[in-house]
Amino acid sequence: MKARLKWVDGVCFLGESGSGHAVVMDGAPEGGGRNLGPRPMELLLLGTAGCTSYDVITILKKSRQQVSDCWVEIEAERAEEEPKVLTRIHFHFVVSGRELKADAVERAIKLSAEKYCSASIMLGKTADISHDFELRDA
Repeated sequence: MKARLKWVDGVCFLGESGSGHAVVMDGAPEGGGRNLGPRPMELLLLGTAGCTSYDVITILKKSRQQVSDCWVEIEAERAEEEPKVLTRIHFHFVVSGRELKADAVERAIKLSAEKYCSASIMLGKTADISHDFELRDA
């Protein structure tokens, strides 16, 4: 994997992924930013949620679950002292579909958390990570 990050000004940066996509990151005004984009740590959380959701959806589809929608609500806490690492992350999955089986969703989340999601497994070295879910009919 490769990526490139270019400083724009203040604490604003333009990130370019190896796959050719770009994202602007910026800080809050009180930190010298202009609030032009998400904070880098927010992107870390979003990337982790994307990684685990990718796994969960893939596993559910392979399990022949009729998933029509999925989102994840993320709550995280950081250490108060530098380095302000993430110390707690909670992922709440909301999965919609027809005749979804709770045990299949629980299994998919567990497989992602323990085997497949490299991002959350890596963050689990410093943070206590928890998951729960709710099912909704489509």
